[in-house]
Amino acid sequence: MNSLPPQAISQDVLAEKYLAAGEQTEQDLFERVATALAAVELPAQQSDWRAQFLANLQRGAIGAGRIMAAAGLDTKATLINCFVQPVADATNGFDAQGNPGIYTALSQAAETMRRGGGVGYDFSNLRPRGAVVRGTNSQASGPCSFIDVFDASCTTVESAGARRGAQMGVLRIDHPDVLEFITAKRQKGRWNNFNVSVGVSSAFMQAVRDDADWELVHVAAPGDAQIQAGAHCREDGLWVYRTTTARELWDAIMRSAYDFAEPGILFLDNINADNNLWYAERIAATNPCGEQPLPPYGCCDLGPIILTRFVREPFTAQASFDLQGFAEAVAIQVRMLDNVLDATVWPLPEQQLEARQKRRIGVGFTGLGDALILLGLHYASEAGLKQAQAIARTMRDAAYSASVDLAQEKGAFPLFKAKQYLQSGFAKRLPKEIRAAIKKHGLRNSHLLSIAPTGTVSLAFADNASNGIEPAFSWTYTRKKRMADGGEQFYTVQDHAYRLYKAMHGEDAALPDYFVSALELSASEHVAMMRCVQPYIDTSISKTVNIPADYPFEDFKNLYMECWEAGLKGCATYRPNDTLGAVLSVNSESNQSTVQKEYRHSAINSDADAVIERRPEGPLNAVVDKIEYFTHDGARRLYLVVSFIVIDGVERPIEFFMPVGQTGESQQWITATMRSLSLAARGGLLDKALADLRKVAWDRGPVRYGYKTREDGSRIPLWHDSEVALLAYAIQSIIANRGQPQPAPSTAASPAATPESTAPLAGSKCPDCGAHAMIKKDGCLFCTACGYVGSCG
Repeated sequence: MNSLPPQAISQDVLAEKYLAAGEQTEQDLFERVATALAAVELPAQQSDWRAQFLANLQRGAIGAGRIMAAAGLDTKATLINCFVQPVADATNGFDAQGNPGIYTALSQAAETMRRGGGVGYDFSNLRPRGAVVRGTNSQASGPCSFIDVFDASCTTVESAGARRGAQMGVLRIDHPDVLEFITAKRQKGRWNNFNVSVGVSSAFMQAVRDDADWELVHVAAPGDAQIQAGAHCREDGLWVYRTTTARELWDAIMRSAYDFAEPGILFLDNINADNNLWYAERIAATNPCGEQPLPPYGCCDLGPIILTRFVREPFTAQASFDLQGFAEAVAIQVRMLDNVLDATVWPLPEQQLEARQKRRIGVGFTGLGDALILLGLHYASEAGLKQAQAIARTMRDAAYSASVDLAQEKGAFPLFKAKQYLQSGFAKRLPKEIRAAIKKHGLRNSHLLSIAPTGTVSLAFADNASNGIEPAFSWTYTRKKRMADGGEQFYTVQDHAYRLYKAMHGEDAALPDYFVSALELSASEHVAMMRCVQPYIDTSISKTVNIPADYPFEDFKNLYMECWEAGLKGCATYRPNDTLGAVLSVNSESNQSTVQKEYRHSAINSDADAVIERRPEGPLNAVVDKIEYFTHDGARRLYLVVSFIVIDGVERPIEFFMPVGQTGESQQWITATMRSLSLAARGGLLDKALADLRKVAWDRGPVRYGYKTREDGSRIPLWHDSEVALLAYAIQSIIANRGQPQPAPSTAASPAATPESTAPLAGSKCPDCGAHAMIKKDGCLFCTACGYVGSCG
């Protein structure tokens, strides 16, 4: 075990998200989890399995977030991270197949999220926009309108653990509304609580390759206007709403993914061909992060193993990975996760029935990128890929062998049928001896493996080792955490491998070449790791392919085609660009400074609320500041005058003025704003007036002005929701810096055009830099403009 003193952020995250009332240490938590999950064993065996589970937790075989937070408590929260919720083409109730209608499904999903689970949906059953609704003699509004409803519901439902439930929306590539679905998130603020993916068939991919036509179809009948426009019924009974070319549709998907990082792609035929239960289910959706393709009411019962714990003699010529010890940990992890299915609270009885019929679990790993670094291996080198393959193969074989043993002890999962099971694409790749054991004894669990994003679990339990299968994103960054009293705490967060190397070789030691981050790898190198590991994983992998901003669009499209041809189950990419903004920058190791002071009127005048009856006669002391900023139209500059008076020996702002003719906007609002602020200053209400102006938004996108200096010395640009908000901030800065030695934030902004000049337009508003650039990335809220990491889960 590679021991280091804990990072402050790790201790705080552990305490805030995982320690229960009365628990003080990680050991307390492990004992609670081990006791709770051993309690489902036979009474005579509980003590032994508690000890084994505890030891396994201590060596790095942990549960996913829900397990660590809720096992053994009386909160009635589920231990399962994510589910798939079916949605039928009906308003309420259930259809003939037992699937819930829209509002029944919404109610079920809300209950699931309230209990702590994220939810994925396939909305493809919902009839297209304009289709006939015979019961009400009306027309359907289409699935995208109902995704709006589900998104709004997620905003209002606080899930167990005080976080919002994550959601994944899927629509098939042949649905008539698929183009609206693809482009929906171009509308700022729409579907902020959803990741979205298009379910793509192999027939469609072949049509793209052949430049063939593609029909958009549905079982629901179109309206009269659509029939007049050419909609017609096929021989198979499906209605063809429109015919387009596959390449036209593919280009629309690719352009949106290129610009907005969504939608993702699910290769549905690859998923189902590899599915162990191909004979009992059809999969059309995944959990919110995509690593678990699931049937209706399916769940992901996850538990990652921290790979860095199994590296022996790191950063030496004798460094090695303990495959035997890892295999032993995997075997015990299978049993512990199988017990979760019996120990958990189920939000819905349908979910419990589905789980007990199939007993899906997901043993995985985290810290692969860091483990390879500890071994002295470049992430994408031939040796690095071979090591990753050996780890994945060991995990697969150990898990399946353990599940065979568990089947002999406790029985196979009820839907097990040996002949059909062994015909799946994945089962055919198992070693002969394991296939023979499955045929003879069965399996306890239909699926056993999944590589998920680890989010705060890695931060709390793995010393911020790299996330899941990913390489490290940066070696050090600053994280902002809101405190219970409303204040803020800033943490310098370091990657585990980076910390260990510096501890062993000194803070001034240069990093070797095998320290490679996600942004330094090519797209083909990211995909190479997926291609290497996916054949050994019976479900899927949550992996983001990071590509450079100047990556050619045609190459980008080919990347997805290569993923399909390689048999991968999906693909998600991230490309920093003018729409999404820049990605997290790696901080300088030597930069250390304090956070820039925000405006506080008490720093200027403790008696600022006193009313001033009138402006003094004659000239006043004034500051003239040049304000340089960027809008959607490019760089702008203007001059702002703030006048001060001295009252009882203390200087106080009293008058605000902007010379005429500096902007293309109407001078009336400028004059009115400056006049109102001057009156507010005299009436003792300046603080409130400026705070209110900071909230003003307009419809032309945010404005970039000024910089904020983080605790580690790195600077991030700040964004404001309008020119009015920008001016209020500029005035606050002028006042805050009046008589202070440091320059005002406005002097730090450069008028030169930069890649940051175009405002990020996708995502929700970042609480740190103000950019509308918060997206969900690897299970966490992430600001693509400044790198701020929000809540994870």
